[in-house]
Amino acid sequence: MFLKPDYNLENIYSIDLADLKRQGIKAFLFDLDSTIMASKSAKYTDETLAWLANVKKDFFVAVISNNNNVEYIKKVQAISDFPTLFDAKKPRAKIGLEFLKQHNIKPEEAVMVGDRPLTDVWFGKRLGCKTILVDSITAKTEKKIVRFVRKLERLCVKS
Repeated sequence: MFLKPDYNLENIYSIDLADLKRQGIKAFLFDLDSTIMASKSAKYTDETLAWLANVKKDFFVAVISNNNNVEYIKKVQAISDFPTLFDAKKPRAKIGLEFLKQHNIKPEEAVMVGDRPLTDVWFGKRLGCKTILVDSITAKTEKKIVRFVRKLERLCVKS
């Protein structure tokens, strides 16, 4: 199934970095909102910053987001010390493939990490990357309707 991620994990902190490195992964492409920061917050937690610093020791790190709010983008870029791509048009692959080429990243050496099967996983599959589906970084505090929609969306990735 084209929406089935290679890995389906609780959160970004559950990613086995050593295993992916052994598999030849050299780059992490992260969705932003609900994956590595609370949605529309423009703030990383200290835990996430520490984890990302560890990831950057061995991997190229970038954010690829569909967000196109100019003010929000400026805030995120001001606190991010890695490349960011906004208004990416996920799940379409064209802009993402151009981004990979610009940064000399082969799709087969990258992993796309996100919280949405219909954008992030599908996008990663279209790029030719490994894919990791994670639950929202704020799963424990999300509204019930958001949790319900997430559960519905994940029905399409069950094996």
